[in-house]
Amino acid sequence: MPTQTMPTPELYFDSIFAFQRSAALKAALDLNLFTTIADGARTAAEIAKACGASERGTRILCDFLTTLGFLTKSGHTYALTEDSALFLNRRSPAYLGGTAAFLYSPYIIGNFDDLAGTIRRGAAKTSMVDGENPAWVDFARAMVPMMMPAAQAIAGILGGASAGPMRVLDIAAGHGIFGITIAQGNPGAEIVAVDWAPVLEVATENARKMGVGDRHRTIAGDAFAVDYGTGFDVALVTNFLHHFDQPTNVTFLKRVAGALKKGGRVVILEFVPNDDRVTPPMAARFSLVMLASTAGGDAFTFDELTRMLSEAGFRDAKQHPLDGPESVVVATR
Repeated sequence: MPTQTMPTPELYFDSIFAFQRSAALKAALDLNLFTTIADGARTAAEIAKACGASERGTRILCDFLTTLGFLTKSGHTYALTEDSALFLNRRSPAYLGGTAAFLYSPYIIGNFDDLAGTIRRGAAKTSMVDGENPAWVDFARAMVPMMMPAAQAIAGILGGASAGPMRVLDIAAGHGIFGITIAQGNPGAEIVAVDWAPVLEVATENARKMGVGDRHRTIAGDAFAVDYGTGFDVALVTNFLHHFDQPTNVTFLKRVAGALKKGGRVVILEFVPNDDRVTPPMAARFSLVMLASTAGGDAFTFDELTRMLSEAGFRDAKQHPLDGPESVVVATR
């Protein structure tokens, strides 16, 4: 006979206590604990001394992180897992701890203080994309390591150096890494980045650091209002459409189409759930983030994105799933 599974409240308690996981990870990042272990501290006493913390507190935190899978423990010594060594050691080029400043900020966490009220209204009280929000400067400074794999994927999809000269419009560029990465791989690429002026300072700084400042210029202002110009080969629309409802996106995409040459391509990066809207989990869950922080944003399915693109004058939309929760969608004008 098949084994019957008894009901369990484990998921309930895991969800109720999820704030403890988040707080423990933040504490470890604040204490520089992962880098300390990477540098050779192994016991609670050694880690505590290097982090300037109590041995008791450090031991309890390390044990908790071990139960979560961030550390391993053998006897009285701790070590980083492969994932923690790559993403949580400050000396790693893939370090993600810098994103914590944004993801733990009141801009993000505060959106969930009254989620029931938001659900009753069907929209956030205030949208993160209303006006020139200073949060986007923090976002631009924090997100480069997290976005680099997607930026490299987009550069590859566009053909790299073999694609030849191209003019690229990078809309809501933020940190600018998507256009910058294209320019690094293609010496014939010229980038025009659009965003609020304080955010563009970050993009310009990154372009100079990464050796493409001479092929990177900016247009400051509202992406729905500024004059993009015309004659672009590619328009980048990365992590932008999810902030708005579908009619707004169609209006915006028509503006994008007007900036492109005939045969030019729009490249969209988005969380794209399947048609069931519950898989894959990370892409599907992003809808809740948009409910809590925008007036009408969502995680759109590929069919929804295709319809919006078609209404705006684009054709031949193709989806390129990435290794993470996002997909690249490319369509032609």
